Amino acid sequence: MSTDKSRWLWAALCIAFAGVLLLCGWLVPMHLRVVDASILRKAGEAGPSLVDRGMVLERANNADAARLILQAAEDQKIRWTGELASSLATHSKEESLFPGGPIVTNSTPAMTAVIKLENRERVLAYLEATGSPAVHELLRARDLTNTALFPPSSSASGQAFDAAVSVCGLLLAENDLAPGLAQAVVERAATARTRASAQPLEEILMDLMSLGQRLDWGELKAFVSGVDNPNTLGLLASQARNAEPQLPTLFAAVALSQKPAEVAAYVNDFSQTGLKDLGASLHFGEGGVDELLHRHQRLYSSPQRQEWTASGPLAMFFRAASEYTLRSPWFALMVKWFFYISSGFLLAMAGHFVWPGLTEIEEPLRVRGIHLARELLFGLGFLLVVLLLSEPFLAQEGQKAELAFRLRLPMTVAATASIVPLVKSTFMNPNSLFTLLLFFVLQALIYCACLVKLAEIRRQKVPARVQLKLLENEDHLFDAGLYLGFAGTIVSFILVALKIIEGSLMAAYSSTAFGVIFVSVFKIFNLRPVRRQLLMQAEAQIPAPERAAAATASMTTA
Repeated sequence: MSTDKSRWLWAALCIAFAGVLLLCGWLVPMHLRVVDASILRKAGEAGPSLVDRGMVLERANNADAARLILQAAEDQKIRWTGELASSLATHSKEESLFPGGPIVTNSTPAMTAVIKLENRERVLAYLEATGSPAVHELLRARDLTNTALFPPSSSASGQAFDAAVSVCGLLLAENDLAPGLAQAVVERAATARTRASAQPLEEILMDLMSLGQRLDWGELKAFVSGVDNPNTLGLLASQARNAEPQLPTLFAAVALSQKPAEVAAYVNDFSQTGLKDLGASLHFGEGGVDELLHRHQRLYSSPQRQEWTASGPLAMFFRAASEYTLRSPWFALMVKWFFYISSGFLLAMAGHFVWPGLTEIEEPLRVRGIHLARELLFGLGFLLVVLLLSEPFLAQEGQKAELAFRLRLPMTVAATASIVPLVKSTFMNPNSLFTLLLFFVLQALIYCACLVKLAEIRRQKVPARVQLKLLENEDHLFDAGLYLGFAGTIVSFILVALKIIEGSLMAAYSSTAFGVIFVSVFKIFNLRPVRRQLLMQAEAQIPAPERAAAATASMTTA
């Protein structure tokens, strides 16, 4: 009776510690395909906030850009914006395009201001008088007639080309373009006169015109000041066209991080949720946005975990786990998985304690320590189940945007042939790949369980003929891979029929295929040699008279 009580006590202790370890693993904010909001909060603790960046722009006399940052902060419901709002209230809502140039309001898009004939003429005259070789090289592009995207400047509808050249020229004259982009403009303008098409230069002008239709002059200068190459400019222009009400968020992310290329790549790779996640990261300042761009993953936040870790011992553990996750993410992931595997191992240990022991006649079947291997396998399976249930967006599909839309203005010259690049489709979508991996891991776990059972039977202290009978008794276990394979295929077809998942014949049939492969490998390369050896041992253990009698009987029968 005391032995039974101790076994139940040990089982209860194992279950309790398993629950603690499971909780510890859940509190480690490290995930496979997402970055936790707590990591961004930890990364942004010491860095400047979005409001601080707005104040820097306001002090640099770029009130327009600071106002757009204030709008982004209000859209994201960021607190403590009063200082920035008060400072902007004292600024004039009008500014000149250049010293002594036309006066425009802060709500007037840059292209709207420049497209007016009187303003455009004053801008072009100012650019002619600057004496800048780069600006003069760009102005010579107005003589081009080999344009592909714009009507030539000399045509009746050439005002769009002149306006785009004017905006680009002002940015060059005031050194508001990054060196790499400024050099690209000058080089493309110089080579446009010697090529059959001026399209490379026009693409830059088209992107600047697109941005100028949505941003006023101060906002445009701040937005493109860190863009160092035409590809990034094209991505940002396309994303600004699609952003619409989220344009302040895109602008704030670029202005706060000062990494326009990484922002453009992030929004391009996560076209559905990228701007939303960037907006949420603005709460955590420059450090939070930088960490999100560095991880290049979707943002995830768990309200339950935030509630549980608001105070107390769990809060202390969670803060330490967040710190380690920020500094060493892969080490934190290993610790998290160790907690999960250990939790499953202890649950299996609890089952071992409460499982009825062997009877006296079964005592020769006892193999010490073999149950530890089974419990470790259970821990690995438990890890797989926990990951399937707890990992967010584990089987998410890619969100990478396809080809960027590029505007072509109507032309009076001969139409140029447009080449439509082919969109390369991926060999396998992420859901199918994830399903294949899941079925493979499950079959591998069953294969390992069969190896453990085979090793256990080999080590049992019974005659060879009894071991052969025990192997026959485990035939259903050895065929479990086939059963699981058929079940996985059937379940996949049911889920497809119910429209819970998208159809994939490869993913559905892979379950059965993996089952056949693993079971065949086990029976041919593992089970068959053992049975052959046991048959020989069983034959050798038969006494000589019995073998002679058996041989005589077989000859008589023949």
